[in-house]
Amino acid sequence: MPLQKNQILTLRIERLSSDGSGVAHSADGEAVFVPGTAPGDEARVRIVKDCGRYAFGILDELLTPYLHQQLVDEIELLDGAAEEFDLDKVLRGELSPVFFGSALTNFGVEPFLENFLRLTSAPLARVDSLTGEPVDPCRDEFSAFIFKIQANMNKAHRDRIAFMRICSGKFERGMEAYHVQEGKNIKLATGTQLMAQDRAIVDEAYAGDIIGLFDPGIFSIGDTLCTGKKKVQFAGIPTFSPEHFARIEQKDTMKRKQFVKGMEQIAQEGAIQIFREVGGGMEEVVVGVVGVLQLEVLEYRLNTEYNVEIRMQQLPFEQLRWVQNDPDTYNLRDLDLTSDTKAVEDMKGNRLLLFTSDWAVRWAETHNESLQLSEFGNI
Repeated sequence: MPLQKNQILTLRIERLSSDGSGVAHSADGEAVFVPGTAPGDEARVRIVKDCGRYAFGILDELLTPYLHQQLVDEIELLDGAAEEFDLDKVLRGELSPVFFGSALTNFGVEPFLENFLRLTSAPLARVDSLTGEPVDPCRDEFSAFIFKIQANMNKAHRDRIAFMRICSGKFERGMEAYHVQEGKNIKLATGTQLMAQDRAIVDEAYAGDIIGLFDPGIFSIGDTLCTGKKKVQFAGIPTFSPEHFARIEQKDTMKRKQFVKGMEQIAQEGAIQIFREVGGGMEEVVVGVVGVLQLEVLEYRLNTEYNVEIRMQQLPFEQLRWVQNDPDTYNLRDLDLTSDTKAVEDMKGNRLLLFTSDWAVRWAETHNESLQLSEFGNI
């Protein structure tokens, strides 16, 4: 039975809609939107409009004012704890706006998307590391960089997608671009746009857009693509020092190929960092991660995606430093280090030192005056 205009109902507010109105249901199951109410409120509501499957009402009397007051107090607390919104600071990267919502209950999603479009800036210029000059997003020549790689997005096809952010110019499906790190031209045959589980082919894209490229194994995070006579190269993405380390080896030696492929692909995604003995192979590797959970994810993915079981041994190392000295003239074997310090190299041949404590790091720095160490590397 449809609700009548000016009909009075006593309703309990169940949740909030995307515009912040309270949502309740009548005895017949019809949704009623009531502005100015909060989940948990019990209210006397006057119906102002019935639309068949849903209706709109206004608050006639709040029967549980303490719940409403609790909401008001919590909002006041947030206002007091947060910084005052300043769009200029947001655009300079000094302030981050925070939105509250839930995709599961569809609360706050639409206001977030609307405000994201309102607050976001036009594509900003990215600095060319070769010249130190910003690359104008509006210039005609295409330029972009790879910031994320994801393997096995479609397990049936074992595909691998490299996500590319366009910094200038125009992407066109099938175009050729210069891969700076590889030093050669490659064809960008297909651009893909992803939304949840849906995929769409992209024929054109512009500065600020993000598209996915099929990756046969030629891309790494931080790679630059460009066109035009004047080549550009964007700085690599910093790699943060891991805090947890483990020695990894496969249980079944017959699955060495799957083990190596899985470890390399997951490492190229940036989820883990792989280290090995200087000049050594992949039979046994040291894995570094920021959080212990990443080790569990690694074990699960190797098992489910590559059908490889592994042995994992936690290691006592806590600190990692990249060696900045010239590898051709600086021999790590000549260093005066503590007995528990270990020299390793990453997948690109960069040399590193693993330390068990801050004291071991200070020992290396004070007893080797010419040694140059860095907490950060480049992917």
